[in-house]
Amino acid sequence: MRQVSDQAMPFLRHIKRCHNALLPGGRINLRLNDQLIGYIDPAFTKELEDNSLSPYLHIEKNGIRLKTGEAFRIISESLGKKNAYLPFDELFDVRTIQGDVVGQVDRALIPLLGLEAQGVHVNGLVKKNEKIFLWVAKRSAHKRLDPGKLDHIVAGGMNAGGTPDETVKKEAAEEASIPSELAEKAYKASIIHYAMARSEGLRRDRLHCYDLYLPENFIPRAADGEVESFALWPLEDVFDHVRNSDNFKFNVNLVLIDLFLRHNFFQPDDERLLRDALFFKN
Repeated sequence: MRQVSDQAMPFLRHIKRCHNALLPGGRINLRLNDQLIGYIDPAFTKELEDNSLSPYLHIEKNGIRLKTGEAFRIISESLGKKNAYLPFDELFDVRTIQGDVVGQVDRALIPLLGLEAQGVHVNGLVKKNEKIFLWVAKRSAHKRLDPGKLDHIVAGGMNAGGTPDETVKKEAAEEASIPSELAEKAYKASIIHYAMARSEGLRRDRLHCYDLYLPENFIPRAADGEVESFALWPLEDVFDHVRNSDNFKFNVNLVLIDLFLRHNFFQPDDERLLRDALFFKN
């Protein structure tokens, strides 16, 4: 095993934190017909033992099998009505391992069913006199998840029917008042996967990571109340902050580490080690 340097260790800690879930790891398989779709905590299966749901699923010895993709929406509505979870009232697509859409489910139910979710993260970059800066957002103290944490200028989940590029434009307008013609200049840099056990359940996320170089005179403005403030930081300061703190939202650290790798912030041995860890798929 390669030796981890003192410089790389704090960044590797962020990566390991997001890759902390072994699969299935004691969880029950959720299948749509014969396709593995998700992983459920055994304790949550009790919520599915409802006669009204029996036409749509089978609870078997080794897992739960749904009969149709429409069952995801029906389960969302049924469990929401009996307060088994707190809905977001946002539908996300349910996809197979191959990426085919097979149904829609409330966003809040995704970690409880261990489904894969997709989202976008945009590095809002500014170049001044050959020096790179990053726009850093502070999440509202009223956010349901990770309130007050530092975040990207644009980041958000991909609603049902959306594509990554469409989601970037939508979130850019809503979160930072970035006009469409400017948001269209964002280009996809990478895709990051992770499986993480969190308080809300199992997070199996696919992050579409973008870079967007913004004009020096552009000032982001929060439009939907999800961001408390924006600040423009030298990229070196962002690097130090990720290395020395947990102030950024957990998955933002991964996207920033990828950015640091692409800007050659690490020694070659550390770069290889961090890249292998970052792009490892559980």
